[in-house]
Amino acid sequence: MNPSQPDSAVILDTKDLPAFCPNKAMPVWSTHPRVYLDMAENNEARCPYCSTVYRLAPGAKAHGH
Repeated sequence: MNPSQPDSAVILDTKDLPAFCPNKAMPVWSTHPRVYLDMAENNEARCPYCSTVYRLAPGAKAHGH
């Protein structure tokens, strides 16, 4: 991450799981196929299409299936 730029990760809570991209806040014109993101290993994931970073909020838990 570039230290001169603010952290632009999308912060998710347990209720927001399973994590997927594009998320509901993204404009329709910028959408790509929906992809579900695995956050169980390190509480963070990056979308392979648009590189948006998703991170679990402190205290939130991702559970694997």
